[in-house]
Amino acid sequence: MSKTKLVQGYEVVIGFETHAQLSTQSKIFSRASTAFGAAPNTQACAVDLALPGTLPVMNLGAVERAIEFGLAIGSHISPKSIFARKNYFYPDLPKGYQISQFEIPVVVGGEVAFFLGDEKKTVRLVRAHLEEDAGKSLHEDFIGQSGIDLNRAGTPLLEIVTEPDIRSSEEAVAYAKELHKIVTWIGICDGNMQEGSFRCDANVSVRRPGGPLGTRREIKNLNSFKFMQQAIDFEVRWQIEQIEDGHAIQQATVLFDPDSGETRAMRTKEDAADYRYFPDPDLPPLVIADEWVQRVKAAMTELPRTMAARFVADYGLPEYDATTLTQSKAMAAYFEATARACRQPKLASNWIMGELSRRLNSSETSIEMAPVSSAQLAALITRIADGTISNNAAKQVFEALWSGEAREVDGVIEAKGLKQMNDSGALEKIIDAVIAANPDNVAQFRAGKDKAFNALVGQIMKASQGKANPGQVNELLKAKLAG
Repeated sequence: MSKTKLVQGYEVVIGFETHAQLSTQSKIFSRASTAFGAAPNTQACAVDLALPGTLPVMNLGAVERAIEFGLAIGSHISPKSIFARKNYFYPDLPKGYQISQFEIPVVVGGEVAFFLGDEKKTVRLVRAHLEEDAGKSLHEDFIGQSGIDLNRAGTPLLEIVTEPDIRSSEEAVAYAKELHKIVTWIGICDGNMQEGSFRCDANVSVRRPGGPLGTRREIKNLNSFKFMQQAIDFEVRWQIEQIEDGHAIQQATVLFDPDSGETRAMRTKEDAADYRYFPDPDLPPLVIADEWVQRVKAAMTELPRTMAARFVADYGLPEYDATTLTQSKAMAAYFEATARACRQPKLASNWIMGELSRRLNSSETSIEMAPVSSAQLAALITRIADGTISNNAAKQVFEALWSGEAREVDGVIEAKGLKQMNDSGALEKIIDAVIAANPDNVAQFRAGKDKAFNALVGQIMKASQGKANPGQVNELLKAKLAG
């Protein structure tokens, strides 16, 4: 169990609420399209507009996506859940209430595990419930008018709520990225944060270690991981300053301004009682039989945590490597193709997590568009494993492949003269010459100074123009010095 990180003597406590837009073609209670980017109010039907006499009809696909999520994070799928009316009054909410779930959600419990650096963390989930989205208010400041776009009204959402288990902004971002990976991996959400498909709200409070929970402030609609960390860091500093100055924290909903880097209060935060929840009389209870759950489970793709466990069992990878390689389906597929071709899974993992990822990040390239294919990387790793080239030479080969200078590993090795010197007879001649030319280093090594041995190895590598096999050099040199 890691020690709690303190900020100026305070413990940070964070809980998350995430709205994942479900990847259905139509809305949760109507047949209107959910496609992004349509002209305002062109995808709002009579049900979305709450015209008199209209009734909601549950979208089967939305329910199945909620079931998939519950299975993916080890939750309990409620055999019977209830829809409720959440009453509040905004111009972009045509009915004057939002259809959501309150007392009995469709998904209960579960957890999300992830790594923060090399430390494994787990965040418990309270629930995930189905609900409809509201419309959007559009403010045209230059003409002093506002309008309403109801295209989003009725879009299916899965609201995912955590326990207050998160203790830092870094941990919050790591959790959000892992949750984003899960919903996109299983295909229930496209995860597009810019379009609002994956929106996070962070409930932030601070307290003295061991003390009662502080008053929380909810940072709404965080739509990038970068802004998420900045917003939480500012909010934590602000709350601590307020408390230190003798002010009480007031529960509120706040927004983050990326330009100023500050949060600002939008309204007093409501509690559940303020919404006057009651069961929606137009929707019967949602009944999910076990047979339905099993059908959904049978059709699901291999989950990232299951795949990571398989990578540990089948390829002998450390858990950290396996978790990192299953950050996306594309990376996992790239690793498996490489490992199967070169039969060196740990070397494949090292190169993908190391040199390949570094190049992808620096060039802002996705692994699907990597200039070096899995087959090429496997060929490169094979030449490292069989002693044809050293690790340093391998980096030169990788550079040639990445830049498009060449496509064949063996061709680059030949053209650049990168083959290691594995001829023991030739190596012995070089080693003998270096020993003869460096009697002081030899004497120092025999006197117990290990640095002298490294100096001799360096001289041998220099004499061989970097082509000597380092392992073979160490072995032969030790034998000669012991003689």
